[in-house]
Amino acid sequence: MEGGKPNLALVYQAVQALYHDPNPSGKEQASVWLGELQRSMYAWEISDQLLQLKQDVESCYFAAQTMKMKIQTSFYELPPDTHNSLRDSLLTHIQNLKDLSPIIVTQLALAIADLALQMASWKGCVHTLIEKYNNDISSMPFLIEILTVLPEEVHSRSLRIGANRRTEIIEDLAFYSTTVVTLLTTCVEKTGNDEKMLIKVFRCLSSWFNLGVLDSNFIASNQLLMVLFQVLQQDETPTNLHEAASDCVCSALYAIENVDNNVGLALQLFQGVLTLETAYHMAVAREDLDKVLNYCRIFTELCETFLETTVRSPGQGMGDLRILELLLICAGHPQYEVVEISFNFWYRLGEHLYKINDAALHSIFRPYIQRLLHCLARHCQLDSDHEGIPEDTDDFGEFRIRVSDLVKDVIFLVGSMECFTQLYSTLKEGNPPWEVTEAVLFIMAAIAKSVDPENNPTLSEVLQQVVLLPESVHIAVRYTSIELVGEMSEVVDRNPRYLDPVLNYLMKGLREKPLASAAAKAIHNICSVCRDHMAQHFQGLLDIARSLDSFALSSEAAIGLLKGTALVLGRLPLEKIAECLSDLCAVQVLALKKLLAEQSTNGKLADPTVWLDRLAVIFRHTNPIVENGQTHPCQKVIQEIWPVLSQTLDTHQADNRIVERCCRCLRFAVRCVGKGSASLLQPLVTQMVSVYQVYPHSCFLYLGSILVDEYGMEEGCRQGLLDMLQALCMPTFQLLEQPNGLRNHPDTVDDLFRLATRFVQRSPVTLLSSSIIVHIIQCAIAATSLDHRDANCSVMKFVRDLIHTGVANDHEENFEVRKQLIGQAMDQHGQQLITQLMNSCCFCLPPYTLPDVAEVLWEMMTFDRPTFCRWLESALKGLPKETSGGTVTVTHKQLTDFHKQVTSAEECKQVCWAIREFTRLFR
Repeated sequence: MEGGKPNLALVYQAVQALYHDPNPSGKEQASVWLGELQRSMYAWEISDQLLQLKQDVESCYFAAQTMKMKIQTSFYELPPDTHNSLRDSLLTHIQNLKDLSPIIVTQLALAIADLALQMASWKGCVHTLIEKYNNDISSMPFLIEILTVLPEEVHSRSLRIGANRRTEIIEDLAFYSTTVVTLLTTCVEKTGNDEKMLIKVFRCLSSWFNLGVLDSNFIASNQLLMVLFQVLQQDETPTNLHEAASDCVCSALYAIENVDNNVGLALQLFQGVLTLETAYHMAVAREDLDKVLNYCRIFTELCETFLETTVRSPGQGMGDLRILELLLICAGHPQYEVVEISFNFWYRLGEHLYKINDAALHSIFRPYIQRLLHCLARHCQLDSDHEGIPEDTDDFGEFRIRVSDLVKDVIFLVGSMECFTQLYSTLKEGNPPWEVTEAVLFIMAAIAKSVDPENNPTLSEVLQQVVLLPESVHIAVRYTSIELVGEMSEVVDRNPRYLDPVLNYLMKGLREKPLASAAAKAIHNICSVCRDHMAQHFQGLLDIARSLDSFALSSEAAIGLLKGTALVLGRLPLEKIAECLSDLCAVQVLALKKLLAEQSTNGKLADPTVWLDRLAVIFRHTNPIVENGQTHPCQKVIQEIWPVLSQTLDTHQADNRIVERCCRCLRFAVRCVGKGSASLLQPLVTQMVSVYQVYPHSCFLYLGSILVDEYGMEEGCRQGLLDMLQALCMPTFQLLEQPNGLRNHPDTVDDLFRLATRFVQRSPVTLLSSSIIVHIIQCAIAATSLDHRDANCSVMKFVRDLIHTGVANDHEENFEVRKQLIGQAMDQHGQQLITQLMNSCCFCLPPYTLPDVAEVLWEMMTFDRPTFCRWLESALKGLPKETSGGTVTVTHKQLTDFHKQVTSAEECKQVCWAIREFTRLFR
């Protein structure tokens, strides 16, 4: 912080401005200034002084929060001889401020917990705290708060205490866990039915359950468990207390996931939860939705915990099927939010039974799934006074989508055909209200694809009846019937006689604004599945595509229709494709030309993305079967369209979004005709390089990678592509070498290394022999620490593929050259690369990136194991062995074990396991 340590009055003034300044810019300035203060060394002393002064809630909250943040992120700033005085000072503050505000107590409790976890010299902190405060009832709330957050912070991502310290702490907490439970029991005895204290006790107990350190036998016979169920059984329990008790039971059930190892506690919880059925019915009678949801959470967690027991021994002991009855009772509640809680359990049950695949077992659970499906169909009903189509973006619409997914996952237990027929018969035999009809059609649409369409009279009958629905039925019924028809495209493909009536039905929907998008999606489905049959209807599709904007379609539905049309176009005779493609593209090309003409007359830039996206989808999905030697039928059309795309790109070169859409369109055009786009290569590359010098949009790098993929193996194109790479690399390196350049431009990193990887795959010797390779490797080494999923993945893939070229395809004539060039690159960069990778793994990268790192190490080891062993040893020696809190991060034995595991690995996944375990020591 510039200008030295600020005085307290100034800090106090900034805090007041942050909370009370009516002017937003004043608040913003105060926030920025206080943020700088929090990052400075002065924050320790100033927050300590503010807490001593105890001037008001705001300044104390800011100070407590700062103290917590500093301990979490900057503990290394403090010399070890100050740790004891910091601990004593925090304990004094929490005692003095315990009545000021609960949020300040929580922040200070977190600060104390985080300090205890990092401070190796504070042995047995739980014991110390209980000894110090357990006889003073007024200190009990903050003592319990510290004991609640302490187990929660053990796995906090804000603290990198490492696996060794974490194991030590967990063992310590397990040792004192019975002392904590005894303290909580005593506390309940002393304070009786005090609601606030009971909530604190249950929250604390939950926290210890979640850490998994409680002695289940000790808990099973403890008074607290009885109190917990008494609170949940009582009708008059206040809402907040009810929620805390429910959370605690759920945590307990989760903690005994391994039922066989915790039989005593499992039995107590099992029996306890079964006693709550009456309380659930009472909550329903009182219309207390909060409590109903809590009970359903408990019943679901019970079923999740005893899932394996239930499947292993249904109806016996703790495999008692009454627990499924509890969930079905909840499924009968009129509010759909209640049944939704149980979805994950039903999905897991279905998955379990599917894997076991035992007909006798399936027959035991089938009636439960049938009842569930019945409930779900009822929950999917719209209100009888609902107007218009079903919404799929509101909460109820999202619920219906989840129902559809669940039905697809469990339908095998009931039988798709049986269920489909049963649902259809309810419509056929009765005359249900429209909302029942719509819900039944919705469930039928969910399972239509899983019914075998081969010689199936029921499916044919359904299709015949649906397309005969009169326009007078409720519009929601028509909407869902259109969705059902779209899902039955396989039936249409097997029975082409229905194609005409189906298309007529969908065309009616296409002309009505509320139904247009659903009808377009259904036509897209039919085109995708019935391509050959649809070829005769191509002219009709072309007419729709030409007048696309006369229909009230969402952009997604319009794109879907064009996709369907393009798929059918690819099935036409080759000689017709060029003309038809030209017709299909004409509307979009004319629109782009019109925009360009308007721009040149009035100077205003209009957005061309709609037309670019439509062209892109046409090119992407027009895939005719072209024999070797035949000219690609799309080649001529794409050459004709190129000038318009080039001009559009030039006009909008400053706008990243539009340039991205242009590149996407060109990418699919190049992919569509492959090497048939050769005539575009020179002008396209020239334009890309020219625009990129001024506006370095990363999509040009991506488009470059497509060109390398298509032409990189053509001898005559290699030098030109290398020149393109070098021209694109210069502005790219300038961008990435700026402060935080890699972090600020992850898309550029991603696309640069996609391009470099394509070069490695298509023309490795060209790249490895060039002067640019050194700079690309240096950039890759710097980027290995980048915590961005796509960018990091691209970097690792480049390095892995690069090294792999030194060992791959050893029968090819250029193998020795490749091997020698990779050897030179490794001699120059190998040690630096491994050191950077080890540091990135331990301190920068999330666990999901480690398999990619393992593959790089594996390739390096495959290429030259003896040298790799030396490099790895040197990299490991450079890692820090202790934390600032004085705890041992990694022992000498752990380092040598890891080195041995990696260097003696016989397959890549062994390297991955070793890295996973090793990096935990630093997390």
